[in-house]
Formats: sequence, structure tokens, C-alpha cells
Amino acid sequence: MLAGTLVGTLLGARLPEGLQRRVLAGLGLVTLVLGVDYALVWRETNPLIVLGAVLIGGIVGEAVGIERRLESLGDAIQRRLGGEGSTVSEAFFTASLLFCVGPLAVVGSIQDGLTGDYSALATKALLDGFAAIALASTLGWGVGLAAVTVLMLQGGLALGAGAVAPLLRGEALAALTSAGGILIIGISLRLLDVRDVKVGNFLPALVVAPALVGLVAAFR
Repeated sequence: MLAGTLVGTLLGARLPEGLQRRVLAGLGLVTLVLGVDYALVWRETNPLIVLGAVLIGGIVGEAVGIERRLESLGDAIQRRLGGEGSTVSEAFFTASLLFCVGPLAVVGSIQDGLTGDYSALATKALLDGFAAIALASTLGWGVGLAAVTVLMLQGGLALGAGAVAPLLRGEALAALTSAGGILIIGISLRLLDVRDVKVGNFLPALVVAPALVGLVAAFR
């Protein structure tokens, strides 16, 4: 991912502004398709659970002000490094969500932790590298900061695989993936300059979704 970010940043600096906009639009369209694909996983669970998770997550995130805090973090990093008008916060958040949401990130990490088989994560790393090139060419070096998020998520899941495996499988994993897909659709709308969806405020939905699945199962 870091190598992809470096290549993308160097490449983006050489692209004309019009071409950068075309790359960003293409990235937005591909992100939209990816989000829809993930979101449709809700057919493997109760769509009302996904809806409830997104709504509850949005309320919690709005109350906490997650989006505002993420933007402040990105702005603080940019000021420290010198410079204004950066896309650091957008690049960091967009890359973090794209690289961390999805079955491959969750299942691959658990598989690595339980069996030592890292083949799924190796495949994901290759895909992330190419995605980082496209993202960094338009959003800049802030994409590389998502490596911290990926390390924390995948490393945490691998280390705690024995504990989280029973919680993140089947319907619970489907609900998490579907909710994540909806958030990715929100990112695509921002990349396409259709609507500035405050996707950061919906992040709690990724926790609420599997929790609701467990809650519903407990009352069956």
C-alpha cells in the first residue's frame, strides 16, 4: 500500500488537472460499483438490521462528531507538515474505509490468526497496492496514512481471531459487509461530487450491525 501511495503521488503530480478530474471520476464510479456489490450482501441477512445499523450508527456518529474529529486530525497533520488546502483527511478516511471494509479483510485476518494461512491477506495487499496508486494520484499522500488503520484492524483481528471468529461469521459478517458497502456508496458520491455525505459519522454502523444480529438471535 505504501509503495502504491508513493507511485500514485509521484504520478498524480505529473497529470494535467483535467486528467486528474477524469481519474477521480473513474475512481468514484468504480467505488460506487464496489459499494453496491457489498451493500447487496444484505440479502444474506435481514435488511432491517442493516437499515437499523446505519440509522443508529449515524445518530451516534453525529452526536460524537466523528467526521469533524477526522477532519481536524487531517488538518492538524497537514499544518504540522506545512501547507494548506490539503486533502489529507479525505484521503486518509477514504482509503481506510475502502481497505478495511469487506469480507477479505475480516475473513483473511481471522484465517491468518487461526491457521497461519496468509494467502487471502497477500491477495488483498496486492489489490490494495493498485487501489492506492489510483487514490494517491488524485487525493495525495494521505492515502498512505491508512496503512496504520489497516495494520490495527487486520493485526487486531489476527491476534484475537479465536475470540472474534464466532462473532464475525455468517449473518453477522454479512450485516457488517452490507453496512460497510452503504458507507462506501457514500464515499463514491463524495468522489463524484454529487453530495458531501458525512460518511465518517456513520462509522459506528460497522459495530452496530453485527451487534444487532446477535441481539436478534438472542430473542429468537
